[in-house]
This record gives sequence, structure tokens and C-alpha cells, in this order.
Amino acid sequence: MRFRRWPRVEPYNDTSRKRAAFHRSQRQKREKLPLFAELIAETQHDVDTEMARRAVWWPAEQQEGRDRRAAEWRRARVRLFAHGGNVRARLTELWRTCPYPADPVYLHRLLTDFDRGRLDLDAPPWTPKALQPRTAPNPARFDEAFRQIGRWQVGGGPKTTPADELLFCGNLGSGIIFLTTRVRLIEPNESFYTPSNMRLRDSHVGRAGHWVDIVVRGDCSDADLALIERLARDADERPIRVRRACDLPDREVLP
Repeated sequence: MRFRRWPRVEPYNDTSRKRAAFHRSQRQKREKLPLFAELIAETQHDVDTEMARRAVWWPAEQQEGRDRRAAEWRRARVRLFAHGGNVRARLTELWRTCPYPADPVYLHRLLTDFDRGRLDLDAPPWTPKALQPRTAPNPARFDEAFRQIGRWQVGGGPKTTPADELLFCGNLGSGIIFLTTRVRLIEPNESFYTPSNMRLRDSHVGRAGHWVDIVVRGDCSDADLALIERLARDADERPIRVRRACDLPDREVLP
């Protein structure tokens, strides 16, 4: 049984700091009620009497704590041995390997969790589990596959208002993918109109003459690229172009 060795009973150590602290405590009690200072002083004993009292009290207090702890260990062992042989062996093994302190209180807690069905003997909560990435292998909508994590305003000038560049992330099964979407002008003399009713959550252009450029970063196969384009076209009526960032010319790479 895993346990922590309890320190043996030590005699009380009389030091000058403890004596000074006792004098300070008595003085503070008198200063707290100055009108009754003399009456309080009459009830206070000298420091030698206090040190003698502590010399008797301190070992007794330690022994009482040891007895109380030993009694708790006995109660915990009785609870443990009340279970069947196979269950008891497994509980003992879990107690030896768990991260809990070697204290009877925590052994009681482990047994209580098991008795109430909160402890799985085959998969205790402190056992590390393999992380499973959150994937969407067969999404039906763009919102199911990708989540927006960023938004910036780009562009703008005398003839245009700023457009929104959005950053999405998702995992179709091959690894995390980042999408950067931006609305681009077909005609340079056109301007953006930006209400908030677009399904891709991008700057929606309510009239023709614009297209959505989607740049993909990450491990993206041809099938995933085609799926992204299909989901984007279902979410927006404007022309959609999906490209890998590694295939873009340096001057076209989005920040």
C-alpha cells in the first residue's frame, strides 16, 4: 500500500523568536483595549509558563494527529478490502499509480468515486489519452467544415471602400487547413457595397462585377480542393476561385 511516512513525535523547540512572538501577542491584546489593559495583564501568564505549557501540549498534539491519521488509514483499508478480490487488486494498483497524495483522505475519495460510478477501472481520469483531431470529413455546408477565426479590412481608396478579408480554419481529415477569402473587383472602376447578409460572412457585393478569391494553406489534396470549391459555390452565388497558396505568384500571395 502506498503511504507517506509520518514524522515522528518531536519535542517542542523553545526559541527566542517564539518568546518574542508571545510577548508581542500579549502586548497587542492589551493595546487593543487600552481601558482594560490592566485587567487583561492580570490574566496573562509569563513566557516561561507558556513555554512549559507548549512543551507538554506539542507532543500530545502530534500524537493525536498520528492516531487520527492511523485511524483513517484503517477505515480506508476496511473499505478497500470490502470489495471483491479482482476489484480490490485493481483498486490497489490504481492507488499505487494515481497522482493523489499518499493520504487516507484521497484513498477515501478514490473509493467513493468508484462506489458512485465515477471511476472507470480500465480508464482512470489521470491516464493520458490520445488526442483526436476535430475533423469534418463529409461536410454538407461550408459552415460545417470551416470556422471563421480572423477578419481584416483591406483595400479602399478614392473610388473603393474597404473589403473584408476573412480567415477560416478546418480539418477535412488530412490535417488543419486555413482559408483566406477576399472579394476582388472584375472592373477596377467598381466599388464595394458591404451589408452583413452574406453566407460566407465576407463583404457581400450586392451587384455583379465581383468574384471571391479563396487561398488555401495546409495539406490539401485535389479532392479536398474540389470539395472546398463546391461548398463555397453552394454558399455564395458569385464566381468562386479556389487556389493553393503554394501555386500563387509571389505578387499575389495574400498576407
